[in-house]
Amino acid sequence: MRSLPASLKQMTDITSLAFLFIAFLTGIAGALQTPTLSLFLTTEVQTRPVLVGLFYTGSAIIGIIISQMIASYSDKSGDRKMLIIRCCLFGALGCILYAFNRNYFLLLTVGVVLSTFGSTATPQLFALAREHADKTGREAVMFSSILRAQISLAWVIGPPLAFALALGFGFKTMYFSAAIAFVLCSVVVWYALPSMPKAKQASNTPIQAPRQNRQSVLLLFIVSSLMWTCNGMYIINMPLYLISELQLPEKLAGVMMGTAAGLEIPVMLIAGYYAQRLGKRKLMHYAIIAGLLFYIGLFFFTSPWILLALQLLNAIFIGILAGIGMLYFQDLMPGQAGAATTLFTNTVRVGWIVAGSLAGTVAELWSFHTVFYIAAAMCLAATLCLLKIKAA
Repeated sequence: MRSLPASLKQMTDITSLAFLFIAFLTGIAGALQTPTLSLFLTTEVQTRPVLVGLFYTGSAIIGIIISQMIASYSDKSGDRKMLIIRCCLFGALGCILYAFNRNYFLLLTVGVVLSTFGSTATPQLFALAREHADKTGREAVMFSSILRAQISLAWVIGPPLAFALALGFGFKTMYFSAAIAFVLCSVVVWYALPSMPKAKQASNTPIQAPRQNRQSVLLLFIVSSLMWTCNGMYIINMPLYLISELQLPEKLAGVMMGTAAGLEIPVMLIAGYYAQRLGKRKLMHYAIIAGLLFYIGLFFFTSPWILLALQLLNAIFIGILAGIGMLYFQDLMPGQAGAATTLFTNTVRVGWIVAGSLAGTVAELWSFHTVFYIAAAMCLAATLCLLKIKAA
């Protein structure tokens, strides 16, 4: 079984490279749009700050509903390959709409729906990669970790490129670039990824809810949501904290985020290597401890160089969560790769919903610095929940 024909080995290698390239492309498409969205809404659509916040909240809620519907369908029937292609093409249409339309409510409805389909291509890609790894006998944890590292690499490159395109050439150019990335992604998927059709199941079969380990899945959802909320509050408040309270240069926030994204790549690869030896629950514990130390460090240190050094702890916190967290859901939900992957993705959206409202409220009532105390408390709560989750 381990001795594969040379042609099959070559095909498997080409397929694996295609998975990595597509993950990078979808990451670039997202990294071109997300960092500049608030600037786009403020300067191009000319919305008030409250409507900018409403847009983020509405996007997250719509995203959860649509992505869970797609996940349910993908696990019941159909071919994930074709689903990924459709999601990429819808994402490209969404980018074109953003390039030409400046009506806020049209963007919040049609634009968000199309963009959600585009962002859902990524969890479906990871689900197909897991199925491909299981079918070909690859080590799924390491393969998925390398795949997730491509997303982080895209986020090292994407945000600076997005601002350069938006500020230098205009938002139309930036959104057209994202649309091209989606179209190119769909072409590569069509020609390079494997088809794995499923036999249709009975329509009354409960496919979306976890069939096994429901309590552990629920607790893991809470843990992941708390961790992503911490990260969301940090991303929202850090630029304002540096500028308003510490009187530091604006560009330092971008340097800090880029540094963390770059450090996440080796963290993901190392975590993937040790996942089988240490177990995913123990690695998640290490991630939360790193996050707790990171937010405690933000209490006491204000030097730019120390803030940059602390990004290593932030990278461990997010790198393990982003890579191992998704696999943890898949292990707890065997046979439901699409639902498990999308459920993990929706913890990111839940985190943004909570972070968007909580970070602004805390900062307005007290200070930007207080947000880090809330984040540290959430890390402690996540640790308590993690102790009750089934080991994997």
